Amino acid sequence: MNYAIDALVILVALLHVYFLILEMFLWTKPLGLKIFRQDLEKARSSAVLAANQGLYNGFLAAGLAWSLMQTSTQFAFETKFFFLTCVLAAGIYGAYSVNKRIFFVQGLPALLALILLGWSH
Repeated sequence: MNYAIDALVILVALLHVYFLILEMFLWTKPLGLKIFRQDLEKARSSAVLAANQGLYNGFLAAGLAWSLMQTSTQFAFETKFFFLTCVLAAGIYGAYSVNKRIFFVQGLPALLALILLGWSH
């Protein structure tokens, strides 16, 4: 079970590294424009905000990676729980405020990891 949990935590962390790259470096590029369904003018005007958002996604990825490096089983559980809960909250808010698909891309993997984490504890 721990391997499945860690695999999901890695997946969520990698997704957030991907979000960081999209929001910080590809926001005004063709891939970023396509993924976020916006035109170049709108992307340019919001690029600083997107980069800030990308940085926060990087912090979530770093926290999840850090949780995987813990030697204390209890502290590993607590850090995974904390950062996965943060990701889930961001996914729920993104679905509410921007687009429902955000929940499925961001929130659902975190929710699945949290469910497995809870069952294992």
